Amino acid sequence: MAGDRGSNTADRPNRRRLRADRRQSERIGRERALLGGIVRLVGLLAITIGIVLAVLTLGPIGLDDIGGFDDLEFNDLPSPSAEPPETGDRNPNLTDPDDPGDSELETEVEPVSAAVIEDFVHAEVNDRRADYDLGELEWDGTVASVARAHSYDMADREYFDHVSPDSEGPFERFQAVGEYCQGYGENIALTYLDQPVNEPGGDETVTYQTAEGVASGLVDQWMNSTDHRAAILEEDGTPDWDRGGVGVYLTDDGSVYASHNFCQTW
Repeated sequence: MAGDRGSNTADRPNRRRLRADRRQSERIGRERALLGGIVRLVGLLAITIGIVLAVLTLGPIGLDDIGGFDDLEFNDLPSPSAEPPETGDRNPNLTDPDDPGDSELETEVEPVSAAVIEDFVHAEVNDRRADYDLGELEWDGTVASVARAHSYDMADREYFDHVSPDSEGPFERFQAVGEYCQGYGENIALTYLDQPVNEPGGDETVTYQTAEGVASGLVDQWMNSTDHRAAILEEDGTPDWDRGGVGVYLTDDGSVYASHNFCQTW
């Protein structure tokens, strides 16, 4: 028994050392875990601070660069007109005394000249005629002068008709200036620059801001109307035209008055 007790007594210091070593290991483990948590927290704080600094630094620069959202622009403007096609003599010997000459309006895209619109309309009408195997109409400066005077008269006296308030029709107006046409016809149209209008033949709206664009719109109007189309394509007993002239007048409010006169010479 004494030997057993002696043996037991001799083992007590070893168990105390083991418990001490275990407690020390546990303390070291806890300290390492705490240190690891602190390191991770510091890392997260560093990342957060970096993001905040980036936003504070880059944010004002970005806004200054674009000038704020109110200054953002989306460029959906049409391209400027192409070089206008050559038509013919613009200084004929015979002219209508009421011919106002050229008129012009400025849009966001370009200065729009009535004379340039006339050039594009004349070319476009000939293109449409060519689609139906019809010959080109020769530009006639006198016919254009008569047409232009009528466009101006409609704008000035605020009416829209082939017959003027003085009861003059297209042929009478021409005969007051020249006598070489045996057959005569007229298409007229009214549209607007720099404001939405109904697209010819469709349900959408369109805003004309170029001479070329408004010229196409005018011809589209006529081609989508049975009577006007017949005049262009010489249908339904229309004479065989050989000359034509376009007269356009632009008003300050953006109105575009257009007259296209047709002539069959003797």
